Amino acid sequence: MPFNEYNSLMNNTKWEEIRLAMYEYPATAMWRVKNIDNGYLSHWDGEWFYHFRLGAYDTIEWLEIKVDNEEVKNEVVNILRRIHVPGEVLKNSIKVYGYKKDGFIDYI
Repeated sequence: MPFNEYNSLMNNTKWEEIRLAMYEYPATAMWRVKNIDNGYLSHWDGEWFYHFRLGAYDTIEWLEIKVDNEEVKNEVVNILRRIHVPGEVLKNSIKVYGYKKDGFIDYI
């Protein structure tokens, strides 16, 4: 997939800030990522300390964090706002974008 069609929105430091914040989050927050190189969509995972770091951060097209209820959603949104990341809040999840092809994406 040609990267020149995409705008890079994140860097390794921001991904690491998310990983550390979610690792310290007291509840289990499930996540999955989409790889921009090959389109691979990972399985849902709840382990932030090691598994999230396995892949290279520079290939994450987006990270999706599953939220089970409004309380969890609000807590995770507040965490991501402090980090200041590009993304969107959906009904049952929150997406953080590492790359975006076109259009405008706001910050959480």
